[in-house]
Amino acid sequence: MLHGGPGAHHDYLLPGFDRLGSGRTLIYYDQRGGGRSPVDRDVPVGWREQVADLEALRGLWGPERLTLAGYSWGGLLTLLYALEHPDRVERMALVSCAPVWRGARAEFERRLAERNAAPPVRAWREETQALGRGGLGDAEYRRRMFALSVAGYFHDWRQSRELTPFRITGRTYDEVWESLGDFDLRPRLSGLRIPALVLHGEDDPIPIATAEILAGLLDAELMRIPRCGHVPYLEAPEAFTAALDRFLPRSPA
Repeated sequence: MLHGGPGAHHDYLLPGFDRLGSGRTLIYYDQRGGGRSPVDRDVPVGWREQVADLEALRGLWGPERLTLAGYSWGGLLTLLYALEHPDRVERMALVSCAPVWRGARAEFERRLAERNAAPPVRAWREETQALGRGGLGDAEYRRRMFALSVAGYFHDWRQSRELTPFRITGRTYDEVWESLGDFDLRPRLSGLRIPALVLHGEDDPIPIATAEILAGLLDAELMRIPRCGHVPYLEAPEAFTAALDRFLPRSPA
């Protein structure tokens, strides 16, 4: 189970992704430079290091081939790993996958900024800042500020309060994207022959068109979830679980 970010940690996939644990073993880890996998500032944390880490972990875990469920940036990491090690991937579930070319990422960033500036979100931010820690108490203030930081990802911004809080390590986030440069994986993805499922909310700030293109390149099933943003495991848990439960293999009896 590959978390997003980059530079985040796996905790915010919980408890939603744990719904997939019936009959199978789920393996989570915090990627290099985030969560409980901190590194010194002089240790590189770019995309090549992230791919190498996953391959090293596969060797420690033991299986010849992995089934990968990648969320957001974790979906892009899944694809980068599959391109480098296609013989090591059994199948891949790409949930709210980050765009696979730089231009689409720029459009996502524009849409996210626009949604974060929507009048209801702006009003809630102003109210929160006016009340401050003194009026709300420390715990509620921190909870609100986190929810405001992710509000634009949701179809209904109010649901952002339900997401398990997490932090992004800024250095890791920046270095991963800088290491990718002006990336475009599309020419290489059509050569992958790995069973894949692409699951995407129709109201995700990452445009649904990017998921359609990705599914077409991979010859994969596209599961579109209406009235859902970037967090289907929280916004549409039943549809999310049903789709991935059908696609992911179960552990041998």
